[in-house]
Amino acid sequence: MTVGIDHAPQISTHPTRSALGRAAGAWAAERIRQAIEWTSGARVMLAAAPSQAETLVALATEPEIDWSRVEFFHMDEYVGLAPEAPQAFGTWLHQTFLDKVSQATFHPVAPGADPEAAAQHYEQLMGDAPFDVVLLGLGVNGHLAFNDPPADLDDPRAAKVVALDETSRRQQVDEGHFARLADVPTHAVTVTIPRLLNARDVIASVPGAAKRQAVQDTLTRPIGPHHPGTALRTHPRVRLFLDHESDPR
Repeated sequence: MTVGIDHAPQISTHPTRSALGRAAGAWAAERIRQAIEWTSGARVMLAAAPSQAETLVALATEPEIDWSRVEFFHMDEYVGLAPEAPQAFGTWLHQTFLDKVSQATFHPVAPGADPEAAAQHYEQLMGDAPFDVVLLGLGVNGHLAFNDPPADLDDPRAAKVVALDETSRRQQVDEGHFARLADVPTHAVTVTIPRLLNARDVIASVPGAAKRQAVQDTLTRPIGPHHPGTALRTHPRVRLFLDHESDPR
């Protein structure tokens, strides 16, 4: 990953999570409409997390999007959970967003009994073409997808099996997805950082006080593996949507 040019993300700060979501959803809708107009379809990568809820709910209500021409991917999934488990990211995406735009195509990550084979399959499914839009967040530890620190910013893989660090697993408990740390899966299939950033537009929705330090690190730390969010500064078209709680400035 080339770090010679350090791009400053465009930042907008909003008074509430819902206001953040409306702004980010409107911007995502504009980018998706443009992709459909230019290329007859849109390839969109989704994150599944509470930080994304308001953005996705707003996006689902945006007018004049031909959802039948939109192809959705998502960036990670736990290993060892049943696909219908309420904590599964594919399940969350359906309940929060995809069931509202049912004409769209969705490609779920399905780790199953052979997660490595599933990662290889997802690499092939994504192909090499850039995404038109990537909708993502930041973990408490600054991770992008489940690329926990120290993350490989030059990973040659497009998707792989990873072990989750304790901070990532603790975040899942703190956000109410699991009752105990012991209940949180220890591994996941994740899309890698270079593949996530192979995109025309990146939209980061990052609300809440718990993410303030991750935002601060993303904006000010040297670009490198110990603060994965800093990789966003290698991309020329990142918009970072914050609320007053997450804005460290």
